[in-house]
Amino acid sequence: DARALRQRLAFLHEHDPAWPDVSDEALAETAADWLAPFLAGTRGDLARVDLEAALRARVEARLEAQLDVLAPTHMDVPSGSRLRIDYADPSAPVLAARLQELFGWTETPRIADDRVPLTIHLLSPAHRTVQVTRDLASFWRTGYFDVRRDLRGRYPKHYWPEDPLTATATRRVRPR
Repeated sequence: DARALRQRLAFLHEHDPAWPDVSDEALAETAADWLAPFLAGTRGDLARVDLEAALRARVEARLEAQLDVLAPTHMDVPSGSRLRIDYADPSAPVLAARLQELFGWTETPRIADDRVPLTIHLLSPAHRTVQVTRDLASFWRTGYFDVRRDLRGRYPKHYWPEDPLTATATRRVRPR
């Protein structure tokens, strides 16, 4: 949880310097300020420190309320699934989803007040990346048909509609 929070904070800091810098260098330089209060009672054992709380304490109160709005941990997709957003690369957060779960989504989802599009990793039914895009609308218009042709042969029992924009998104092999 602490690592995920740190990645989200790094993403926000990259797009708005008002957010705290949580780079290795910044954390090392200011460890006495942010870490020391959380060391009480741990006898120096860092494994017992609540690092998530320590990182949250670095965020100003006025910004903390915006954290989950600007950098959500998960996103709801058309199939009804709630998928985790990966912030490992602060310049390009990733949402990985099986292709069938995104049918009907016409635009690339955006975060940080609609300023940053998510990088979408479109997965096969076996959860292997088959396409990466930051422009979902363009993928549906052009790339989908090549991917569909390839995956229909490998996964014939799965749902591969002609028109992905009007198709029903599903977590199952076929929609009910």
